[in-house]
Amino acid sequence: MTDTLIKVDLNRPPTDNERVHNRWHPDIPMACWVQPGDDFILETYDWTGGFIKNNDSADDVRDIDLTTVHYLSGPVGVKGAQPGDLLVVDLLDIGAKPDSLWGFNGFFSKNNGGGFLTDHFPSAQKSIWDFKGMFTSSRHIPGVNFPGLIHPGLIGCLPDRPMLEMWNERERALIATDPDRVPGLANPPSAGTAHMGQMRGEARDKAAAEGARTVPPREHGGNCDIKDLSRGAKVFFPVYVDGAGLSVGDLHFSQGDGEITFCGAIEMAGWVHMKVGLIKGGMAKYGIKNPIFKPSPITPRYDDYLIFEG
Repeated sequence: MTDTLIKVDLNRPPTDNERVHNRWHPDIPMACWVQPGDDFILETYDWTGGFIKNNDSADDVRDIDLTTVHYLSGPVGVKGAQPGDLLVVDLLDIGAKPDSLWGFNGFFSKNNGGGFLTDHFPSAQKSIWDFKGMFTSSRHIPGVNFPGLIHPGLIGCLPDRPMLEMWNERERALIATDPDRVPGLANPPSAGTAHMGQMRGEARDKAAAEGARTVPPREHGGNCDIKDLSRGAKVFFPVYVDGAGLSVGDLHFSQGDGEITFCGAIEMAGWVHMKVGLIKGGMAKYGIKNPIFKPSPITPRYDDYLIFEG
């Protein structure tokens, strides 16, 4: 039996779980340790930590504090991993938690961050999707039933301090070019809602004030939103800190090529079965500065389809 190294209780807030975090910072302690070659399972919250409920109201989508997201399981330390190595992650299997066989997607309100379609759809909307094996259907969109391609929307390793400082500097500069834009061009650190795993006291407060938000993808991976990172995918992550610090979350039952509504995937709580390996000195050996993704060999076939012309 494969060990489940991180478990989540969906009846408790994610901030009670010390093996979960919602910021990137090099000082976040490892939640657990594994050896190269180990395989293991991590359970995850949905990206909002359970704020979005299985009901017919979109008020929760309208009212969510987006500085709280995403909640990630980890970091997982890999023994022997050092800066300059490549961490090889095989995604062996992914699924929904048995006590949470549903997901959600929708439009964010223009008054709360919005998305790229808020000029057309300014109000919050939500649809709930029920999972039955590999298929999903929604009471809010009758007559639709299709197979998903479950994948983590967010996966990456901890940055080192120079990388964190570079991120914060360039994102502050980007925000300054249009500080009143909705949605914002970037998301600066927000200490008040930072959950830093096991960190406590002054060290926690300092890291929370510096910690990078999880919204964009960066050089370490992060919010990749690549639908083909499903069962059988392989990822090569640059290592920036001792132990690598692998974290994962934001699982999607299904997603297109991008999330233009900012909640465009079918978001879910679930679990990821993965295996890790190391390529020592791999960054220099292969000239890699950003993650490299080898997509899943599994692709749903949508031969039976309808086209609605608008």
